[in-house]
Amino acid sequence: MKLNRLFRWLSLESSNMAIDLGTTNTLIYTKAGGVILDENSMVALHKETKELIEAGKEVIPMLGRTPKDIIISEPLEDGVIADFKVVEDMLRFFIEKVQKKKLFIRPKVLVAVPSGITPVEKKAVINTVQEAGAREVMLVSEPIAGAVGMSLPVKEPTGHMVIDIGGGTTEIAVIALSGIVNQVSIKIAGNELTDSIQTYLYDEYNMAIGKALAEKVKKDIGAAVTTAEDREMEISGRDLVDGLPKSIKIKTNEVYEAMKEALGLIKNAMKKALSETPPELASDIVEKGVFLTGGGALIRGIDKMIQEETDLKVKIADDPLRSVVLGAGIILDNIEENRNLLMESL
Repeated sequence: MKLNRLFRWLSLESSNMAIDLGTTNTLIYTKAGGVILDENSMVALHKETKELIEAGKEVIPMLGRTPKDIIISEPLEDGVIADFKVVEDMLRFFIEKVQKKKLFIRPKVLVAVPSGITPVEKKAVINTVQEAGAREVMLVSEPIAGAVGMSLPVKEPTGHMVIDIGGGTTEIAVIALSGIVNQVSIKIAGNELTDSIQTYLYDEYNMAIGKALAEKVKKDIGAAVTTAEDREMEISGRDLVDGLPKSIKIKTNEVYEAMKEALGLIKNAMKKALSETPPELASDIVEKGVFLTGGGALIRGIDKMIQEETDLKVKIADDPLRSVVLGAGIILDNIEENRNLLMESL
């Protein structure tokens, strides 16, 4: 009997999950499998019934190609839930996918959320994840999780500045003694940079392209600074004058011009966070530099942009796309000794 209880406890513990519920991507970590899911936070729905047809990366090829009875939805905006029912269905789809054909076990779940989340938004996340199948839901701020994922000593009195540029928000936080001493959160991040490329092509070339192509342009030839290596990429879209297909070649420095205004807002937020940091912690940041994570950390030259703006050293995470979920997983795997890193319960 005791052996059966032990096996059941082990099964429950191994099913526990850390989730990075991001505007652009959702990642799931388990102790047994590591990062076992990395999917787009996107769903295909039946237009009339709102029944979920597909979720995650399988939706990407459907963009711009769906019949009238199917709609594509991105149910998270600026790092928080915009459509509760759709996020619930999406998470249930993902959880069942990673548990495969095993008997469904209600896992304990730790969710990484923006540090500036409101009490109402916290409650929405907790309720939604519970409805998706969790037996218990805890929250941790993305900067804390990202710092742990980068192996920073967050429990020490030394200050560390973490900049997490995600899809919907940029989180800038100074962390010391297991908490966030100072933070600035803005709704300017990867999606805004992608949108700015679409707007630039609209204004400069009278050309419309889809979000997926604009995202590819950003990743393949985009840069956060002007560069001597002016890469070139041929893209196709629709001419706004005659409505016909059109192809052009766009260069890296044009992409920088497109993103420059949004990047400037990120720089302003960073300077605001530094100006509000206590002097003792500011001296730690001067010594140790700034730690950069999130998908935005992969934009070419973003470390140079920050260094030029602040005169501080910049270290990009080894795996910026997964730092947050890996850190949340580390916290979850040692939950009793890490409870002081969690957000306060409602």
